[in-house]
Amino acid sequence: MTDVAVIGGGVGGLTAAHELAERGFDVTVLEANDRFGGKARSIPISDEPDALQGEHGFRFFPAFYRHVIDTMERIPDGDGTVADNLVETEATLIADTAGPGTIAETRTPDTVRGWLEALRPAFAEDLPRGDVRFLLERLLYLLTACDARREGELDDISWWEFIDAENRSQAFRDRLAYATQALVALRPQVGSARTIGTIYLQLLFGQLDPTRPTERILNAPTNDAWIDPWVRHLESLGVECRLNTPVERLESDRTHVTGVVLADGDTVSDDEYVLAVPVEVAPKFVTPALQRLAPELGRIERLDTAWMSGIQFYLSEPVDLPRGHQVYADAPWALTSIAQREFWTGYDLDEHGPDDVAGVLSVIASDWDTPGILYEKPARACTREEIADEIWAQLKAHLNASGVGLTDDMLVDWFLDPAVVETDDGAATQRTDSDTSTDRVENHSPLLINTVGSLRNRPPADVEVRNLTLASDYVRTNSDLASMESANEAGRRAANAICDRHGARGRAQIWELEEPAVFEPLKRQDRVRYRLGLPHPAAVTQSLRDVTRRLGGRVQAPGMMQTERRW
Repeated sequence: MTDVAVIGGGVGGLTAAHELAERGFDVTVLEANDRFGGKARSIPISDEPDALQGEHGFRFFPAFYRHVIDTMERIPDGDGTVADNLVETEATLIADTAGPGTIAETRTPDTVRGWLEALRPAFAEDLPRGDVRFLLERLLYLLTACDARREGELDDISWWEFIDAENRSQAFRDRLAYATQALVALRPQVGSARTIGTIYLQLLFGQLDPTRPTERILNAPTNDAWIDPWVRHLESLGVECRLNTPVERLESDRTHVTGVVLADGDTVSDDEYVLAVPVEVAPKFVTPALQRLAPELGRIERLDTAWMSGIQFYLSEPVDLPRGHQVYADAPWALTSIAQREFWTGYDLDEHGPDDVAGVLSVIASDWDTPGILYEKPARACTREEIADEIWAQLKAHLNASGVGLTDDMLVDWFLDPAVVETDDGAATQRTDSDTSTDRVENHSPLLINTVGSLRNRPPADVEVRNLTLASDYVRTNSDLASMESANEAGRRAANAICDRHGARGRAQIWELEEPAVFEPLKRQDRVRYRLGLPHPAAVTQSLRDVTRRLGGRVQAPGMMQTERRW
């Protein structure tokens, strides 16, 4: 039997272990923390045995998630599987301090009129007609661009540049921020057009696909609803799951990994090794010897991260909100939230402390560099207490303007992601030529972001080391974005590489991202154009428009109308 050591018990590592154990491999998972799940794990808010659970951030399962859902459907839980713990949302509240906010339905439309209405909140409401037309043209560009062009051109420009945001209306830029805020900490100015555009389309298609729920969340804290049953199932398959077992380093010779050294000095020697640690941790395992074997490992340290952390507010009464997400359109810290109590049908709050908790508002902050409204400081420059106060103030400003009563009397307690750690006395950090601020906190669990040109620095799961594979969300995957879905796909790719090396039967399924087949002929045409070094037809149109704009609109650029008619 082939022995496999999986270093890291997050979604990627557990997925690799799952796929390998089902195919007869002898697997050990080494996890440094006291709980499995990585960024997806729940965290007790105190040492009490019945303490409420906090989260790194609320879990979100859009329609294009295929790999994670397939895994969940294979994990027994009670009389069913953990996939039965997914609950469909109904609507998203887009809250604004200037008005009552708008509500966008998230259930899959069942009429043509419903489909048209579903499209409106994404990019059309309150926008000038010219901006709406232009964004539709940009989306059409994406849908008709071949994969080679997306990787060779669109990964090297920002989404902000691709949609010409600087020359659009302020309403367009505001809506753009809303549309990309769902992509966690990925700001449109730095995120690649390839990643943001592709995932934006996937979210849009998911809303129009009658065969799948548009988006779902869990009916209990993540460990209760998913991670703990998963670990129990892995153990039933023979996987040895070891908590509180940090790995110090990998050892290797000129051809392969020879073992791992644990923090306590013990060593583990197996046939295969899966490195499933986060992007900020992985470089410490890349020794010069491994980098010589697989140069792509040395590029992991070039990948960028950003802060995206969660906080839970425990309330004395439920908040009257639509059953779904809340997006705070002009919140300086780019907040999103969900009222989880209404979905936690499988979790009795009355059995968990602190007392008098009847509601849970789980919030994610994605912008840590913009000054807030209460202390007028960025989140990085605040203490943990100030971060909680500031986020609470921003929530009140938005929800109360939308007619949702949120008062200080309702707040029982809060729990901020423990990965956000206060520094001893702050560290001076030069942010711009004119701004020097002091960081009061560090984030020990940052998030990978798909910045412009970052694709070339992302390694495959199967690197050029004969017994080492990678299983984390920085691996090249079809789903592309730092997420549970990408980590799960990476774990499957790592398992498949090991299966291929050892002749194991069957391979874990990998799904491509789906786009409407009607655009495939145009993609084939663009594939030929790209090979010939020709631009995409929509790029020609945009270039002509740029010339016209620079001339002040005084002339009609030659051929513009003909080009537009073709598209």
